[in-house]
Amino acid sequence: MTPDDVAQFLSEHPDFFERYPEVLATVAIPHPQDGHAVSLVERQSLMLRERIKSLELRLADMIRHGEENDAIADRIVHWARVLLLQAEPAQLPRTLLDELMRQFNVPLGALRLWGVAPAYAGFDWAQPASDDIVRLTSSMQAPFCGSNVGFEVAGWMAADPGAIRSLTMMPLRVGADAKAFGMLALGSPDPDRFQITMGTAFLSRITELASAALARLRA
Repeated sequence: MTPDDVAQFLSEHPDFFERYPEVLATVAIPHPQDGHAVSLVERQSLMLRERIKSLELRLADMIRHGEENDAIADRIVHWARVLLLQAEPAQLPRTLLDELMRQFNVPLGALRLWGVAPAYAGFDWAQPASDDIVRLTSSMQAPFCGSNVGFEVAGWMAADPGAIRSLTMMPLRVGADAKAFGMLALGSPDPDRFQITMGTAFLSRITELASAALARLRA
């Protein structure tokens, strides 16, 4: 009988050691850490303890992520409340950006809208954007996070665009409209603040809320 035959037999007869407990007591295998022989029962106990430890770590990780998500959701609610309380449309872009940066502790940010109503054309957030950025924004189907590789929006946020090492860009559009009417951007000198591997679920919610709030400023 080969070891494979034994393994096959035990898998087909899981009650074998219940019927022959004296055999279970005599089986000894190396301890996974110090190499000393231990009984099969002790080895199983060790395996179960390791599995429980692994599950506890996974559970702690899930709880941590859940708490972080709850904190982010609370910040979004606080931010949205400030938007709803802003009664002056012309002040809405500045309020939106300042409060967003404050809630999420982001040092740099910019907002630019195009195609606004004539009454708002003189504001800094309504200054013309290049054709390239307009096309780029309309081509985006989701927020972008990653390194600053010379994006035009970095120049909106700082006198020295090179000081911005990572950023996120959020296209503003109404519903499923193919054309965007603006760009919301956040930046940081920390190259790891906005990574390309980041999830964008919460950023998408922020984009939707910002788009809905700012749509009233369009022509």
